[in-house]
Amino acid sequence: MSNKEVKAALKSARDAIRNKEYKEALKHCKAVLKQEKNNYNAWVFIGLAAAELEQPDQAKGAYKKAIELEPNQLLAWQGLANLYEKPNQIDVKGDLADVYQKLLELYESGDRQKWCDVCNKLVELYHQEKKYLEVAETWQKLIRMKQEEGAEKAELHQLWKKMIQLLKDSTRNQDNKTGQLLLTAFEHALNSADVVPGEDHQNLYKDFIQCLSKFPHEVARLEKACHDMMALYPTMSYPLEVLCLHFIHSGTFSEKALQCFSRLLEMDASSGPGIIGFGIKCLKEKKFKEAVKSLTEGLQKTNQCPEAWHYLAEAQMKIHKHRNAVLSCNQALEALGTPEGPNLRWKNLALQLKAETLIKIADADAAEEAIKALEQIVDASSDPVVSALRGQAYLNKGLMDQASKISQELLLSHPDLAEAHALEGFIHYSQKNYEQAEKSFLRAIEKKAGTAEYHQYLGLTYWFMSEETKKDKGKALTQFLKAAKLDSYLGSAFCYLGNYYRDIAGDKSRARGCYKKAFELDEMDEESGTAAVNLSVELGDMDTALSILNEVTGKARPGTAKWAWLHRGLYYLRTGQPSQAVSDLQAALRADPKDSNCWESLGEAYLNRGSYSTALKSFRKASELNPGLVYSIYRAAALEQILGKYENAIATYQQILKKTENYVPALKGLGECYLMLARSALDNYLDRK
Repeated sequence: MSNKEVKAALKSARDAIRNKEYKEALKHCKAVLKQEKNNYNAWVFIGLAAAELEQPDQAKGAYKKAIELEPNQLLAWQGLANLYEKPNQIDVKGDLADVYQKLLELYESGDRQKWCDVCNKLVELYHQEKKYLEVAETWQKLIRMKQEEGAEKAELHQLWKKMIQLLKDSTRNQDNKTGQLLLTAFEHALNSADVVPGEDHQNLYKDFIQCLSKFPHEVARLEKACHDMMALYPTMSYPLEVLCLHFIHSGTFSEKALQCFSRLLEMDASSGPGIIGFGIKCLKEKKFKEAVKSLTEGLQKTNQCPEAWHYLAEAQMKIHKHRNAVLSCNQALEALGTPEGPNLRWKNLALQLKAETLIKIADADAAEEAIKALEQIVDASSDPVVSALRGQAYLNKGLMDQASKISQELLLSHPDLAEAHALEGFIHYSQKNYEQAEKSFLRAIEKKAGTAEYHQYLGLTYWFMSEETKKDKGKALTQFLKAAKLDSYLGSAFCYLGNYYRDIAGDKSRARGCYKKAFELDEMDEESGTAAVNLSVELGDMDTALSILNEVTGKARPGTAKWAWLHRGLYYLRTGQPSQAVSDLQAALRADPKDSNCWESLGEAYLNRGSYSTALKSFRKASELNPGLVYSIYRAAALEQILGKYENAIATYQQILKKTENYVPALKGLGECYLMLARSALDNYLDRK
């Protein structure tokens, strides 16, 4: 076949392809290849025809042969791109990307429009594959090309915005290079905006700041962006809110951060981040109740601040609301999810705080939960404070051997750690080894003098060690006073101060003040509440006693605060107010239906009210619960006598006299009953009866 015939055959192949006669085209190409096996056009036409005949492998082989022959010719690369773009082609995206890259190289110095089209396709391909760095770098090339062509500012602005859109999901991967390209795109988009200030520009700025907040290392850039946006949009609270959340997240409470919180609250008094910031400020200033109030309010207004739950738990723990603090720690952990990076630190802090709080609750179930929380802390084994907490949890659970083992290991590895000596002290104290406990707590205080708990336990050690140390002002009293001074919310310290002033010093007035303070701090502390009421009564201050009882009963849920209902009921009984006494004593019995003394008092209240049948039932119930209550049995008999049930009364009086034969009220009642029966017999003419 001559050169002229080759050209004619190729022309026939081209015409056949144009007429969709692909098999005919293949015949012509094969004829050419018999003569010229390295004919570029023939291989390209075979590729094209085979692709149309659904023979992708043959098409691919033909295109690759053509590329091998002429690597810088466009036709084969275009054909291969068209082949890979077909929907039936699977697992060719990597190869297609390589083809697009080559096409970009070939179009670069020629057809700019086609270069842009291929560039768009390549970016779309990378985006599907979530190859965000390649997306960013390729799109930047497109923008550079447009800039070289002298594109308008508005067109470039749209291109930068498109780049932001393409990369918006890349922040999840935290790839630094991609992140930098995304932030650069934001800056270019902001600088190329037409209307400044304007709504689109404002929204773009918000997105930029939101994006910056996801990059922990871009603090300076975030702060600058927030300040720049505030300068442009002074009435918008958004940049200030982001800045406040950033300060909260980073744990930074510099003067600058505090100014930011104040400024935000001035602008928007209901802003969640602003109120949270104020709450944290209160926490740092040891205004714990105000901190709890503000943090609770702030968290109701924003769900973007898991760290605030941690601060709330910390404030709740400071005022010894331990169960509330555990709930707040759980909220923090739930909000943090499965964190990485800086959030992992917050998770560890929340777990540690949760464990500390559960240990303060001091029961076996809480101890078990504390152990589980400590096990979840990353690198917990290398932290001696966490080990000391684990030791305390084991001690609360009754696992003395494990607690002792941790204590011994810590004392050897960290002899200067206050928590190690405190743990040893807690173990000795629980075993009533008070002399050894004293030494351990003194060493703990030497290492960390500002911990109220250590002084409190040293005071308790002296209290139970001996009568001498209990009475010694320099021992128990001094330690309880130090504990109360260091932690003004430590109710148990005030309770023991009350015990000291009442039982040792004989100062009822001061004792009552301490009990009242202890009870105000912990309304579940029945011992302090009861003591405050009793001392008020002894001091003749019924107003104070009643105010305490009224406050408790006013807040009490049904079936709770038995002591307060009982005390107030007895007060009403003593002061001749039987109806109120009945009501309060019934409430006390709802809390404890098996209290025989309470039933006896209720019977007395009914009796005073004139409700004899119900009084009889109450006295009978009291004697059923406690057969040793002679008074209740006597009162039941007396009521049977009043109600004219003389034979029943006689039987009950005789029951009393079997146990206590000289019980005068029963003898008197028995005689009266016999007399009443005799009178009844005479009235009925039954003389011999």
